Amino acid sequence: MLDIYGTLFISGSGDIGTDRESDAGQDHLEDLIHRYRLERSPDQLRNAFFSAVESSHQKMKNQGVDVPEVKYDQIWASILPKMDPQEIHSFAVAYELIVNPVYPMPNLETLLSGCRKRGLTLGIISNAQFFSPLLFHWFLGGLPESIGFHPNLLFYSYRYGVAKPSPVLFGAAVSALKDQDIGVAEVLYVGNDMLNDVYAGEQAGFQTALFAGDARSLRLRKDNERIEKISPDLVVTDLAQILDYV
Repeated sequence: MLDIYGTLFISGSGDIGTDRESDAGQDHLEDLIHRYRLERSPDQLRNAFFSAVESSHQKMKNQGVDVPEVKYDQIWASILPKMDPQEIHSFAVAYELIVNPVYPMPNLETLLSGCRKRGLTLGIISNAQFFSPLLFHWFLGGLPESIGFHPNLLFYSYRYGVAKPSPVLFGAAVSALKDQDIGVAEVLYVGNDMLNDVYAGEQAGFQTALFAGDARSLRLRKDNERIEKISPDLVVTDLAQILDYV
């Protein structure tokens, strides 16, 4: 079971989304605004997006959601109500790729092909949006289901309304793995975040691997008390190293 951003794909921000204070892609944002004939500056657009996300998160927390997740297409639809759904999807993808460019992590294809050759079951548990599976299509030639990932083992946060490290995603994965006759102790969960991945994976009963091959995305969370006594079963700096373990 694998994380996406910062693990399988290099991310400009080290994660999905970007920092509110970042001015990444300012010139390209101006081009995007011009293309869609929007009467906003890049800063106004960025601030509107983050304000809408924060407002949605607060509403969900008030309803008892521990780690809220939004759907980016719904956020953009609330900001740009004159756009039709297809335009919203196209705009959301373009915006994300501008502010948070991504590229395959070195040896991603080596890892996936090696797992397929070994007959290993592959799945995903990741903070993600509707466009995240498209990364596999763009860079690897097919959606996850067509390049070796089990269609019943794809857990994207936007579908559940919660993000890691909430146990909701991992609980759903444990249940689905059971349906495939796979026990939790047989699972290796790989991610770049000590809290969201290693801690959450261990809580679910998985073996865990910390991917430390990209300094920008590595999240050690040293000040978080939940990981004080937590350590991964494996630390790798190259995705291909996982094949030596499995």
